[in-house]
Amino acid sequence: MPRIDRDGVGIYYEAYGEGPPLLLTHGYSSTSAMWHGQVDALARDHKLILWDMRGHGQSDYPDDPHAYSEALTVGDMAAILDAVGAERAIIGGLSLGGYMSLAFYRAYPQRARALLIIDTGPGFKKDDAREAWNARALATADKLDHEGLDMLKSATRERATARHRNAQGLALAARGMLTQRDARVIELLPDIKVPCLIVVGADDAPFLAASDYMAAKIPDAQKVVIPAAGHAVNIDQPKAFIDAVTPFPKNLSG
Repeated sequence: MPRIDRDGVGIYYEAYGEGPPLLLTHGYSSTSAMWHGQVDALARDHKLILWDMRGHGQSDYPDDPHAYSEALTVGDMAAILDAVGAERAIIGGLSLGGYMSLAFYRAYPQRARALLIIDTGPGFKKDDAREAWNARALATADKLDHEGLDMLKSATRERATARHRNAQGLALAARGMLTQRDARVIELLPDIKVPCLIVVGADDAPFLAASDYMAAKIPDAQKVVIPAAGHAVNIDQPKAFIDAVTPFPKNLSG
């Protein structure tokens, strides 16, 4: 299976189909396998690119805490696009993957043809809200250190079934990638100049207000709420997810 080398850290990816590139990023403590149910539908008209973030799945799990950050993750995404020969792509993801997609646009606006933001929050303007989020992320990391991968067994379906090699990489990813340092991504929203589709499950209570906020702040953003779906809409309601997502790229120009 294809991998790229990022300063000694191996990053795993998969590519399917031909057509305009679509890069999808999984959520924290999930893997690229969470999208496998959508491969046939999405690869029909696209070069679909899936990958595992560092510390997850089949990518490497470096021991150095400094090997995990938003900037390195965004760089991994750009390097994968380079590896498959994609100058521009639709950039999308779920939860942390959606946040990293927004961060990717901030770093490489010219490389994003459109954004697909799924069950995601854009970060926090207020320090106290960000600190509360970070406290939860650090608690997750501590729990992984103490309980290992067993702690994921009680998590949502896409995380409980995810296959990781060890818990240390996930803990380091929680500390370095899930935590947030500033408000630069949320402050970017009004300046996004590419089409954006926001998808959220109707039962994903923590992310409903965030989805409304992004839809209001991103110029001309579209929003779809999928009934009877939680945080992993593509797994909870796969047909409704595909019905919501597939018309979006067909309406893109350029």
